[in-house]
Amino acid sequence: MAKKVLFLDRDGIIVEEDQVDTFEKIKYLPGVFGALSKIAQSGQWYLAMVSNQDGVGTPSFPKKDFDGPHTRILETLAGEGIVFDALHVDFSLPEDNCLGRKPGIGMLGEYCSEAYDLANSVVIGDRLTDVELARNLGCKAIWYAPESWKEELGEQLAPVCLLVSNSWARIASFLLDDAHLAPRTATIERKTRETEIRLSLTLDGGGLGTITTGLPFFDHMLEQVKRHSGCDLTIEATGDLMVDEHHLVEDVGIVLGEAFASALGDKRGIDRYGFEMLTMDDVLSEVAIDFGGRPYLQWRVSFVREYVGNFPTEMIEHFFKSFSDGARANLALKVSEGNAHHQSEALFKAFARSIKRAVHRTPYSTVLPSTKGVL
Repeated sequence: MAKKVLFLDRDGIIVEEDQVDTFEKIKYLPGVFGALSKIAQSGQWYLAMVSNQDGVGTPSFPKKDFDGPHTRILETLAGEGIVFDALHVDFSLPEDNCLGRKPGIGMLGEYCSEAYDLANSVVIGDRLTDVELARNLGCKAIWYAPESWKEELGEQLAPVCLLVSNSWARIASFLLDDAHLAPRTATIERKTRETEIRLSLTLDGGGLGTITTGLPFFDHMLEQVKRHSGCDLTIEATGDLMVDEHHLVEDVGIVLGEAFASALGDKRGIDRYGFEMLTMDDVLSEVAIDFGGRPYLQWRVSFVREYVGNFPTEMIEHFFKSFSDGARANLALKVSEGNAHHQSEALFKAFARSIKRAVHRTPYSTVLPSTKGVL
């Protein structure tokens, strides 16, 4: 059977784009190990690295400076089960006009035979020249770039490009036709007469994003959720703060809960339950969560102050109740007496770390964590 080839660039899709001439410059892109490992283990693809390495062997880029880091990259990938079947590296400079330099196919002649299924092969790269390479080979391309750049392909390259994405999880899901590998994301916009909220969530993130609600202490607490859950979270919220904080805090809680419910999808393969016991100076917090499909809040908290700064502590319970309703989750929170700021922050941190445990997805598992058959 003819082999489908996955032609992979190196710089810009496996490691960050740079002249990688020292070990310190090796910086792997997020998600590349997990995604490429799944692709390699599927056995569906013949893996071929195709890379332009400008001027290796010149005084400004001695070959020994290339060889060490390059070998380290290959060894690290191999340790994750990612072994290339072929390596094609061109050392020329652009002005050399070398036929082997991408998008030229001079060093890929062996693939123009019946042993390879070029029509169903794919080039993955971060430059338009990689898409051009796919066109020149007679195969398809995945452009590793933000989806918003799709229009830059133009009429000639657009038919060649199957996907524009800079998410390795999305690419693996696409190549393996496995929705379970796709990024778990949600974007919600909610506008009422009282509040306007725009929220985006990625469960398998890195704690990135920005929080803006107009309530500094509330922002500080939501930052704890972002940082300690490991989720990417961006919230832009405005509301009738001239009345009070109630509507804004409630609606942010509801929308955040709805976002988690949406991103979790059918919940197959997740741990479902999460819990954390966390100390912060003079207080001890305990939080447990179950994304089981039924909302319920257990609140065993007594704040020693009515306000932290100008934020009412009664709104913290209301936020968690709203989240529980939106996420359709059981949520139990408890904290010892102590400084009110520490009580609040310890609760939000433990809440975030509970979420991190609960949304964890076991690789390859499609088991629903329930005997009922539905969540």
